Amino acid sequence: MPQRRLRLGMVGGGQGAFIGAVHRIAARLDDRFELVAGALSSDPQRAQASADEAGIARSYADWREMARAEAARDDGIDAVAIVTPNHLHAPVATAFLEAGIHIVCDKPLAISLAQGEALAKLAREKNRLFALTHTYSGYPLVRHARELIESGELGEIRVVQVEYAQDWLAEPIETSGTNKQAGWRTDPALAGPAGCLGDIGTHAYHLAAFVTGMTPHALAAEVHTFVPGRRIDDHVQAMLRYPNGARGMLWASQVASGAENALRLRVYGTKASLTFDQEHPNELWFTPLGGSAVRLTRGRVTSAIAAHATRVPSGHPEGYLEAFAQLYKDAALQIEALNEGRALPAESLLLTTVEDGVAGLRFIDAMLASSAADGQWREIARSA
Repeated sequence: MPQRRLRLGMVGGGQGAFIGAVHRIAARLDDRFELVAGALSSDPQRAQASADEAGIARSYADWREMARAEAARDDGIDAVAIVTPNHLHAPVATAFLEAGIHIVCDKPLAISLAQGEALAKLAREKNRLFALTHTYSGYPLVRHARELIESGELGEIRVVQVEYAQDWLAEPIETSGTNKQAGWRTDPALAGPAGCLGDIGTHAYHLAAFVTGMTPHALAAEVHTFVPGRRIDDHVQAMLRYPNGARGMLWASQVASGAENALRLRVYGTKASLTFDQEHPNELWFTPLGGSAVRLTRGRVTSAIAAHATRVPSGHPEGYLEAFAQLYKDAALQIEALNEGRALPAESLLLTTVEDGVAGLRFIDAMLASSAADGQWREIARSA
């Protein structure tokens, strides 16, 4: 019997929005979702025009009404993708969780730790999936790197270095009035208290934690704004201390002239090291102590978790959209299991969730506190 495609809704992501289009492509790529409803704009005409352009059957101008109406329909949505500015993540997710609808949300999870913890609690109470789109965890070789570390191939981890550099905010383009992304991402009322820190710093932090299986317990940070007049940070850097004695460094910048999307991770253990560069996602470098660097390629590594995230034969590049789609694929597997009362499929368990989002908000709080104290060491809050 053919498998039913899950019905997906979307809040945000109307005409001209970058990340909404990415979510729509990712959701369709493995044919596990059908996008049937959306509140793509608060303006009814723009919402309808955006829905028509995306081929969405049911258009709403209010996400609250969408949550109520879709929950009441026999053919209502199974899940909703939230692709709004950050300040709306928590209220929109709360409305749909209360309606019994699964969540796929862009990151950061919310604009405060209190909001994030409340969302995690509600998702557990409602037994609904709350997936968070930390895209880079969907790359096959990122998942393979995680398995290499878990299996002890690097030995005990000593050093973790992660960086995420962009240059798109190197000038005050938010003042032009023509760049919607820059406008809201540099507005604390819409983005929250963390600019570059929340936008890409959390990606760097999550990637390091996802691959190593370790989270630091303390950090010393500087959160800085280079562009005059900007109301939010555009550059951050930190030293990290891990419970096993390892040390780390993290920096993220959106004013690094010449950088496109340079997310890079280096992990050094007692036996070997790993290097991953997001701009070259089909290769992973493994270097044993005293040996030569080995280039591992997507489609040739043998781990089951990498195979689960691989779609085409080796030598055919996969990239950002496929990694994003992997999160939707894993989300579909988990939604089906939750709806049917089954255990979550083992192959889907690397999906990033609301708990990863809460960890990111704890990181943000510690970074801001340390920077406000002129870089003094601060503990990162642990889960209750």
